[in-house]
Amino acid sequence: MILTINIDDKAQQIEVSEELLKEGDDFFQKMDADMDKGWQMSREWIEKPDQIQRCQIVADKILSAISSENETMLMLMSGYIVSRLPNVESVHIDTSGEMMETELKMR
Repeated sequence: MILTINIDDKAQQIEVSEELLKEGDDFFQKMDADMDKGWQMSREWIEKPDQIQRCQIVADKILSAISSENETMLMLMSGYIVSRLPNVESVHIDTSGEMMETELKMR
């Protein structure tokens, strides 16, 4: 599956394979367990992030992975989004510091 990551004027297509989704499942479950404890999203503490908020949190990690050129983290975070939102087509990551402004577009 192709996930398009949009940051400002740049778009990057990430190929997320079935193999990555299977191999990453334990990691994705650990991420969910961590987010089950609540999460700081910009200035707001979210006690129980919903599925969209979790993917917005992960999109922020994608932004960091791209900035630091961490390909492994980029792939894993893209895999998480695809595994949790199978109909996702693209992610428009907010770069102003407002995680909740990140948009996830579905097919």
